[in-house]
Amino acid sequence: MQKKTDFIFKYPPNLQELDLATMVSMYRDRGEPRRAAPGKYLACSISHKLLKHAKWWFGLYYSQAAWDNLLTKSSEGYPVTEAEMNLLGLVYTYNDEPLHREFVEKNIQVIPKLGYLIVNDVRQFGFIREDEHGYLTITPAGERALQGVCRRLYGKRFQPEMLDIYEYDPAFLKQKISGADNDQASLF
Repeated sequence: MQKKTDFIFKYPPNLQELDLATMVSMYRDRGEPRRAAPGKYLACSISHKLLKHAKWWFGLYYSQAAWDNLLTKSSEGYPVTEAEMNLLGLVYTYNDEPLHREFVEKNIQVIPKLGYLIVNDVRQFGFIREDEHGYLTITPAGERALQGVCRRLYGKRFQPEMLDIYEYDPAFLKQKISGADNDQASLF
């Protein structure tokens, strides 16, 4: 499906090069305010203006105005990326037959270690629920956040074709969309 814009937060494409401790530290520090050292300045990644104070995202700096513009509608301040959109979209598509968190972590187009952190944060933020067996369901706040990011990226409400898994395994989602649960022929 054709995107209308790419104006949202993005995780670095080479995150797998980091050791786990560094990745976790960088993930936990995203959105933190940073202050330039005396006599130094930071530059906003969007406006390229020099700043004394900025918000940090995996080595990039954003002015408060740029940060606010990157936040999607109904995200409640959470910096939603395509990985979160994939997570929320998978859980939304399979809400009547919940998916296990391990499957979701491996299929949101980030390394599984980062997927684990994202699932935990999205759960703590109240966008999804996890039962005692590790199955995920979406909350009303999660549905609103999903629709917000889809409207930003595609200019329309969520459709399963927006998910990255649709591009590399369309049969997986087509089975769900068509309602076909069993490929085995009936013997009766």
